[in-house]
Amino acid sequence: MFFSFRFAIAAAICASFALPATGPVTDVTGAIRDPFSTHARARVFLFVRTDCPITNRYAPELQRLAQEFKGDGVDFWMVYPDPAETPASIKDHLAQYGFPGTALRDPSHELVRRAHAIVAPEAAVFDASGTLRYHGRIDDRYVDIGKARATADTHDLETAIKAVLADQPPPQAETRAVGCSLADVQ
Repeated sequence: MFFSFRFAIAAAICASFALPATGPVTDVTGAIRDPFSTHARARVFLFVRTDCPITNRYAPELQRLAQEFKGDGVDFWMVYPDPAETPASIKDHLAQYGFPGTALRDPSHELVRRAHAIVAPEAAVFDASGTLRYHGRIDDRYVDIGKARATADTHDLETAIKAVLADQPPPQAETRAVGCSLADVQ
């Protein structure tokens, strides 16, 4: 009995140091959303920040990809992990740059953790069963902060989406994305 009492006390102490429960992922209207509940063949998550110039420069490429895969069962989700971003600022960002897909607020970083995202912009591709198949850069246009090619040579995200749609593993499951940190928006 003494052992079970000590165990109960220790468990209560540990519980008091536990992290708070994470909040839900919502859209810009505040509605709770589960992006894994759709019947998509591929789910593309694009982790973005409104204050990241690299994110904003990718808008035309993301529009192109959304158009290319339109009608192929691919869902595009723009994920805003900064809890300070308001629905109004997100709507303005979407309108200003014409980003594709549905915007999600992820202030508790649930999707960030599930996709292993660390910067914006960063992409993650999940298959129909919800398995992460790719995460990393959109393409190789940005070599490092402040160092960009005129055009991309390798289109990693596009290649990963095509592989998932063909029920194949992407040639690379992970690449290094270049952009603005997500660690400072927690």
